[in-house]
Amino acid sequence: MSADRFRKWLMFAYAATLLAFIILPLLIVVPMSLTSSNSLAFPTPGWSLRWYAELWVDERWPNALWNSVVIGLSTTVLALLLGIPAAIGLAWGDFAGKRILYAIIAAPLVTPVVIVGVAAFSFFATLGLVGNKLSIILVHTAMAVPVMLTTVVASLSTFDRTLVRAAASLGAGAMRTFFKVVLPLIAPGVVTGAIIAFIISFDEVVVASFLSTGAERTLPRMIFSGVRESISPAIAAVAVLLIAFSAILLGVIAILQSRSQALRAKASA
Repeated sequence: MSADRFRKWLMFAYAATLLAFIILPLLIVVPMSLTSSNSLAFPTPGWSLRWYAELWVDERWPNALWNSVVIGLSTTVLALLLGIPAAIGLAWGDFAGKRILYAIIAAPLVTPVVIVGVAAFSFFATLGLVGNKLSIILVHTAMAVPVMLTTVVASLSTFDRTLVRAAASLGAGAMRTFFKVVLPLIAPGVVTGAIIAFIISFDEVVVASFLSTGAERTLPRMIFSGVRESISPAIAAVAVLLIAFSAILLGVIAILQSRSQALRAKASA
């Protein structure tokens, strides 16, 4: 066996081992969610779908899911409305302090979430908005905008700006140029950012723990509370569904990235 072939097999073995290390603990949750026992146990004493049915019988789980979906979608819409114009301004603008402004917008990416949660609680408590979806949406938006900004800026970095000038020369206004020329070409980056923004909001638990009450509990907050109060196999069932949901969204992102690369290759050909 040649040295190059040996190195390829060694890298393959390393990647497979690392992947197994990450995925196997997640797969163990699947049989635990199908247990017939009243508590989490592995190996399971028997098999049953009762805990998946329990998710719909217990009103707290559908309510928590609805809260998470509403907050996640609202966060995504706000991140789109704020992130896209900011990305265009930072990518195409030429002004002093652009790097500093970008660093300020990206600050939530490096700020510990616990600090964000404490600060948000102190701020919204003075406004009487603790326990209100609006407070969670606003904080989640602040956390999601930097991600949206990054993905859109990456798409704009390969955008041919002569297309914008061509559209203007043909009489198209700024809004028409944006929706007819710019947005379709950066759509993969926009959709990728939107999906990641939704995942950030949907899976976030620390800020939700500070700002949500019993009626406004999100799904991750519900899971966290269940782990502390009573470890039910229903938690494992929810975890399996969330893993499957996240895997689907990541698959969509991979497809969008492939499409984006194909479009760039076609444009450069």
